[in-house]
Amino acid sequence: MSLDWQVWLRAALAKVQVPPLRQRVPLLGNGEPIGSVEPDFLLPFAGLGNTYKHCVLQKNEQQNAWNLQGDIDAGLAQLAAALRQAELTGAWRNELLRVHNAHGEVVARVERAAVRPLGIATEAVHLVGLMQDERIWVQQRSLDKPNDPGLWDTLMGGMISAQDTLAQALARETWEEAGLQLAQLDQLWHGGHIDFASPSRDGGGAGYLVERIDWFTARVPDHLTPNNQDGEVAQFACLTRGEVLNFMGQGLFTLEAGLILAAAMGLQNA
Repeated sequence: MSLDWQVWLRAALAKVQVPPLRQRVPLLGNGEPIGSVEPDFLLPFAGLGNTYKHCVLQKNEQQNAWNLQGDIDAGLAQLAAALRQAELTGAWRNELLRVHNAHGEVVARVERAAVRPLGIATEAVHLVGLMQDERIWVQQRSLDKPNDPGLWDTLMGGMISAQDTLAQALARETWEEAGLQLAQLDQLWHGGHIDFASPSRDGGGAGYLVERIDWFTARVPDHLTPNNQDGEVAQFACLTRGEVLNFMGQGLFTLEAGLILAAAMGLQNA
């Protein structure tokens, strides 16, 4: 068997924690850290307080940070809209994600498209689906996905929205992407998590990705076949361990899916 997967895995592990390309300063919400930005990134938007109600965005020179003061929800919504108008967001989703402070408390929500430019940490969940004979269910992402179109993924992978807990996101995404109910699966367990940090193309190249991905494994009974419900999957495949490694060696998996599958197969700790 080709050992190209080992080359891919070493390179992938080096991409899990990558420092910012340039200096970043804290983005504060009422004085508490909620993200990070490049020092001058928000200068064009610093007049928010003069244009909109309920919030003020200003540079705190003493703390060397940007502070959004007032209604953080409203402020982030207005800032996201301004970034969108300036073509500095990712693909607009009309989906809100939770915003946490340094203590892990939820202090606001923000449009998903704005999280990378603002360095706001996100949460995601993946499911590794195993057959009884140890083959692994994987999906190919649709060709019109804004991120990694056409690459292969775990059975299910998705962002945790502001409306969902981790458990709710796991259940909802498993149904939407694979047409499976968690109650239909066997031996569901939490395998671990991966913390990602790396530069992002969003924000005109000034973005930064910070994300925690919790991953689970479960047995898919032989009589069940995944069936996509939301149009975001091109196809499913059931691969042997060797086939998964070959896909990995060819660079056919997304970074996160490849690392999660490697961890699930015992190739690395994650």
